Amino acid sequence: LTTNGGGCVVDAVSQISSEEYPLFSIAVMKENNTNELVHLNDDVVLSILSKDVDGRVIETFGMHSMKELNKFDEVETLEVGDIRVPSDIIGYMELKVEDRLENETHTVLICRYEHGKVLEEEKEELTYNYYRKHKDDYIQVMTETNKKAWVCTMCGYVYYGDEIPEDFSCP
Repeated sequence: LTTNGGGCVVDAVSQISSEEYPLFSIAVMKENNTNELVHLNDDVVLSILSKDVDGRVIETFGMHSMKELNKFDEVETLEVGDIRVPSDIIGYMELKVEDRLENETHTVLICRYEHGKVLEEEKEELTYNYYRKHKDDYIQVMTETNKKAWVCTMCGYVYYGDEIPEDFSCP
């Protein structure tokens, strides 16, 4: 989910009406800097990621704050209207925020679909269920200094060590 000035990975999106321009609900964590931005901007873009998205997109938009890192400088982007989005997407929806519902931990955006575009029909979308099942899949590699490392296949996080501890989970 991106808006002017930032964006983040969201995992709770639902279509909640069925008219020509349907409504969608999107939950954004209150601790997330993007939550502040969606209170200042009514225009948002929901990017659709594929199962084989570059892990840097998930790592950048899912594990960093715009307060510490300009996410748009870390990955290739494209413009959707006047909002920057990662270019490694299979489609997007331009949405207008119509309402915001607050609970203890999240803001739920109620957004009206305005326009969308499928960019790559042959790729399969990344669902939260798929992400959860595969986020702890690692590929073993050797570094240039001959150290053993384990790379998360979803986000690119690198764990250094001979073996991954049994209770380890990708951050």
